Amino acid sequence: MEKMKRSLSGIKPTGNLTLGNYIGALRNFKNYQDEYENFVFIADLHALTLPIDPAFLRQNTKDIVAFYLASGLDKDKTTIFLQSDVSAHSELNSILINYLYMGELSRMTQFKDKSAKMNHEAVGVGLFAYPVLMTADILLYNADVVPVGEDQTQHVELARDLVHRFNARYNKEVFVMPKAVTPKVGARIMSLSDPTKKMSKSDPKGDIFLKDEPNIIRKKIMSAVTDTGNEIIYDPVNKPGISNLLQIYSALSDITLDEAQSRFHDIHQYGEFKKIIADKVLEEIVPFQERFKEFSNPKIINEVLNQGKERASRVASRTLNKVKKTVGLYVHE
Repeated sequence: MEKMKRSLSGIKPTGNLTLGNYIGALRNFKNYQDEYENFVFIADLHALTLPIDPAFLRQNTKDIVAFYLASGLDKDKTTIFLQSDVSAHSELNSILINYLYMGELSRMTQFKDKSAKMNHEAVGVGLFAYPVLMTADILLYNADVVPVGEDQTQHVELARDLVHRFNARYNKEVFVMPKAVTPKVGARIMSLSDPTKKMSKSDPKGDIFLKDEPNIIRKKIMSAVTDTGNEIIYDPVNKPGISNLLQIYSALSDITLDEAQSRFHDIHQYGEFKKIIADKVLEEIVPFQERFKEFSNPKIINEVLNQGKERASRVASRTLNKVKKTVGLYVHE
């Protein structure tokens, strides 16, 4: 019998999750739990790379577990766990950091973007070395596929480079080669107030937060920045606002952008177009929010995380011991 392939993904609990997170990540995670041995985690160690309020981090961590369950993840089909609950992540990070180069890390787009906004002297080592820990996350579980947003594909490519380098150095297949997978539509949902920028957890006007009340969600969509003219066509360069709303509709309707565009062929009023988009978003998000409230029970969250910790630790420990033996570290039998 052929061994089931593995999928691994996670979300960093650094801000209130948005519709962009839902479309680009949460909504798709359940698609892997029947065909893959599915691992989905909360990347809480990654959240420490920039200052964050401890109380917010704890609450947001619990919220993400409930969001995972509300999005259709089944704890008996998917291993849902906390990154910080599995010490092998930090241990493998300490080993792999010796196999990646400063030049590689300094070229990472996310590091360049975030550090450019900071005093150079105040840029933390954790922010610089973030991709090393992400590589450890992926390789610990021998993930064949890694569902990510477009902004994370560069980090998966770095992990692939390390697999080549590490396996070649020791002349054995220690790590499985991972492959990044991004959604066909909706991989990059933009801000409603500035459609040239990604919806990013930090713009109260342009971001639709998953915990927003339905009337607030509708108001934000009806206030979304659009473009000149009245044509509803997908043209990200000349019509970024309309194109972003079309992406949202297309993703939530499970249709192509061409199909979404054709559905609005006879509509020439942006107000009417936005109302249809708002209806589609609320049709999906309101039931999602109701399920979220049901799963926010601390007893449910603890049960899920305890079960996930046990499963994830078992798999991660096997990989870590294999790596330790490979590099020459003494492993107690």
